[in-house]
Amino acid sequence: MEGDIIYMKQALAEAVEAYKQGEVPIGAIIVCRDKIIAKSHNLTELLHDVTAHAEMQAITSAAEHLGGKYLSDCTLYVTVEPCVMCAGALGWSQISRIVYGCADDKRGYSRFAPQALHPRTQVSSGILADECTELMQRFFRERR
Repeated sequence: MEGDIIYMKQALAEAVEAYKQGEVPIGAIIVCRDKIIAKSHNLTELLHDVTAHAEMQAITSAAEHLGGKYLSDCTLYVTVEPCVMCAGALGWSQISRIVYGCADDKRGYSRFAPQALHPRTQVSSGILADECTELMQRFFRERR
């Protein structure tokens, strides 16, 4: 649990970077054997690409780092529950574990595609949930 908080703080730092760039503030990191191998945040505005979610960017970066498509010894830390698209990609990557901050009641995979992840993937949620929620709420409040 203590390690989860440390790594989630890193994901939150990525989310803050997204926030500063006018992107939806979601950050992600991937850890393999206690080492951060990928960091990213949403880049959909910058890249004009609806698929450029933090998780998708991190998956690509981690796979490149490892030299293979499977992330079976890795953990994803992401500030918001993955969407269906990201959950599908995470399922194909066979990632071992996903840790997310706050739930996404409108777009989260657990509501729309709870079977999208690999059967062996473990999921933990609620890590720094208040901080993750507050950042998202502030972002959307400022845009209204």
